[in-house]
Amino acid sequence: MNYYEKTIVVGEEDLDDLDHVNNVRYVQWIQDISKEHWQARVTKEILESVVWVVMNHNITYKSAAMLNDTILVRTHIAKSRGPISVRVVEMFNAKTNSLLVRSSTEWCLLNAKTFKPTRISENIKEIFSNETR
Repeated sequence: MNYYEKTIVVGEEDLDDLDHVNNVRYVQWIQDISKEHWQARVTKEILESVVWVVMNHNITYKSAAMLNDTILVRTHIAKSRGPISVRVVEMFNAKTNSLLVRSSTEWCLLNAKTFKPTRISENIKEIFSNETR
């Protein structure tokens, strides 16, 4: 499987009242890595012609992260069909390799001018199926 990944160090601003990473912060990180992956791989022309919107987030929280933990965030495209792409994001404690969060998100590709759903092109599918990182 080809992944895009990065690490995050948990800061004070990421914590909730229980001193764990706030669930809302995990959702933000899911959005952030998804956007970063997209922008890192496609051309300027593609970026200007289409946009993605979330249709559905399915998130499973497995374990808590705490202040100063380093989190490995990893994403890949699981499947695409028509205008819909399913992206998986997993977050692991980088020290213990234990799974913290797993999400599966359905994204819909829209024409950037009309905001109507548009089929994912073979070019876009190829970019993400042949990536090396």
